Amino acid sequence: MQVQIKEWGNSQGVRIPKEFLQNAGIALNEILNISASNGVITLTKTFRHRTLEERAAEYDGQLNLDGEYDWGEPVGREAW
Repeated sequence: MQVQIKEWGNSQGVRIPKEFLQNAGIALNEILNISASNGVITLTKTFRHRTLEERAAEYDGQLNLDGEYDWGEPVGREAW
């Protein structure tokens, strides 16, 4: 697919089809990193740590913490 660079205020812009963004897993208003090298412009998603609430939502809000967990024998100077 070919696109054309157009003026956008004091900058220039390219319209990216919705299907391309969906295939890349990029949402509207998402922040991207941009880099350019040897005539190639690359857009990449930024890494963002998810909150505990966002992670818990993957498990229907149930973390299933059922008490103690055996981490094995001490390997350093841990105090038990």
